Amino acid sequence: MASIRELLAARGADKTICPSEAARAIGGEDWRDLMQPARDAARELVELGEVEVTQKGAVVDVTTARGPVRIRRAR
Repeated sequence: MASIRELLAARGADKTICPSEAARAIGGEDWRDLMQPARDAARELVELGEVEVTQKGAVVDVTTARGPVRIRRAR
């Protein structure tokens, strides 16, 4: 969760990140194995009211969303 928070803090208030950015920040070359944990961390942050997960600009449930998603600060 910390890497998602850090990445979002480094971006503009209305900017998004990809879960892969958080996975890469932690895992380096081995980031692919961390994609599901990154999505899980995003879900936890959604539950805390800190972020929203979007797909094509619409807020989605990260646990059921298939394909690429983005993470942004909660509005």
